[in-house]
Formats: sequence, C-alpha cells, structure tokens
Amino acid sequence: MTDSSKTLNVLGISGSLRRDSYNTAALRVARDNAPSDMNIEFADLSEIPLYNQDLRDEKVPAAVTKLVEQIIAADALLFSTPEYNYSMPAVLKNAIDWVSREQPQPFAGKPAAIMSSSMSLLGGVRAQYDLRRSMVFLDVHCLNKPEVMIASAHERFDEQGRLTDEDTKAHINKMVVALGKWTRLLQAGKQFQAGDK
Repeated sequence: MTDSSKTLNVLGISGSLRRDSYNTAALRVARDNAPSDMNIEFADLSEIPLYNQDLRDEKVPAAVTKLVEQIIAADALLFSTPEYNYSMPAVLKNAIDWVSREQPQPFAGKPAAIMSSSMSLLGGVRAQYDLRRSMVFLDVHCLNKPEVMIASAHERFDEQGRLTDEDTKAHINKMVVALGKWTRLLQAGKQFQAGDK
C-alpha cells in the first residue's frame, strides 16, 4: 500500500516564458489551491539553450541539469502550455528534447496532467494533443480527464494575472485533485509490482 499521508511533490512546467503568461498564471492557481497533501513548485525554462548535441557532448548546461533533477524528484508533472501554430511552443519542446537525452530517461513512468490557455476559442487544444504525443513516446502516464483548456484567456484573467472566472478555477482545482489521485494510484501499482517479484 502507498502512504496516503505523504506529501506529493508536483513540478509545474509552463510552456511560456512571457512575464504575464496566462499559462504560468494557471499554474499559480493550481499551486495556490492545491490540496494540503500536495506541494507544487515551478520549473524555469528560461536559461535552457537550444538543443545541440555538440553542446551536450561538452557539458550538459546547468539549467538542464536542474530541470532533470526536479523531474526526477517530482512525484508528478503538471504542464500548462499555449498553442503556437497548431503545436506546443519551441521553448517547451526544446526542454523536453534536452531532458529526454538523459539516461535513465527522467520522464519515464511519471504521472502528468496537461492544461492549456490561449486567447483563441479552442483554448490550446491542438498544443495539448501535440504534447500528449511526445509524452506517449517518453512513457509518461498522462491523466485523460478532466481536461482543462482555457479559451479566451484574456477575458478570464485580469491585468494582474489573477483568474477571475470561477468555473475555470473549479476546473483547474478538479484536475489537480484528480492528478493527486492518479499519482497515488500509480505509486500503489508500482509498489504492488515490486512486492510481487
């Protein structure tokens, strides 16, 4: 049995570097309203250089090493991404590419949930599915539902980046709770398999 009293450490990863990013703001909502048995901290992708095998062969950048260590230490991952040209942003894909080169592969086996925020009417749905494809290859166990796609984000957040739409806040909270349950379920399964050997 897994220890249900253990605090779950979740790593929030925003696909946007923008200071006033709606996706980073959505992660703050998740963090500030997380259950008492969950702690959410944020990754910083701003210092990660464009992936270059030559650069990696010389020395893995410190920002990449830090992200790898955060992912390894996390019980689960929570992504929030905008949509650029029907896909996830380059900054997020670049970070995934760097981390995926490490062995053993840090993403493998991690529970995760994906949110998206966009000024469009679709709320970043295509970016979500693009990110999910990468997560399938990396053996990440993504939560299927509930889904959080924040459409017309500029109408749901105020100028200070505070979420003013209560329905959206409720959807984020519901996803965070579901991610916690999903994570504990997967952890229990791993313990069962280990004990069955």
